[in-house]
Amino acid sequence: MKQPIKTSEAIFPMPVLLVATYNEDGTIDVMNAAWGTMLDRERVALNLTETHRTVENIKRSKGFVVHIADAAHVVEADYFGVVSGKTEKNKFANSGLTATRSTLVDAPIINELPIALECEFIEYQSDDTGIGVIGRVLQTSVETDKMKDGKVDIDALQAITFDPYTHGYYLVAKRVGEAFKDGLQLKK
Repeated sequence: MKQPIKTSEAIFPMPVLLVATYNEDGTIDVMNAAWGTMLDRERVALNLTETHRTVENIKRSKGFVVHIADAAHVVEADYFGVVSGKTEKNKFANSGLTATRSTLVDAPIINELPIALECEFIEYQSDDTGIGVIGRVLQTSVETDKMKDGKVDIDALQAITFDPYTHGYYLVAKRVGEAFKDGLQLKK
């Protein structure tokens, strides 16, 4: 039997996405955003309010980079979620991470994180049913040591997810099935 609980943000797992932009003064801003997904094969959606400095930067620069956080950088990922760039001027520098300027958009790529999606800002939706930031993925790049046979090796990636029930981070690992194949066993 199921028991009701006191939460409405109950979809698990939630991705741990680190969204990187440049501030007006050229310094790097990064925020932790668990509320993000792909809209389709080319567009990403980030459910972020306009009060975030990151959203201000995205609207101004028209570009951003979404990174998938990994277990090796859980401390930095959490730091980017609990400290505001509006109050901490050296937020990125304090993390100890480094970045390289994207050649496709006006945004930084964090060198230490395994996957980067360079995105061009499309629009911001702010009505009651609006998503927030929508961007077009221009390029996805992956560290070569996280690849196997030309594809992303999820086990090597060591991606983390956010648990909204207990506020924990969990490792994504161990393949348990074949998408678009296993279900065919039930087809009559």
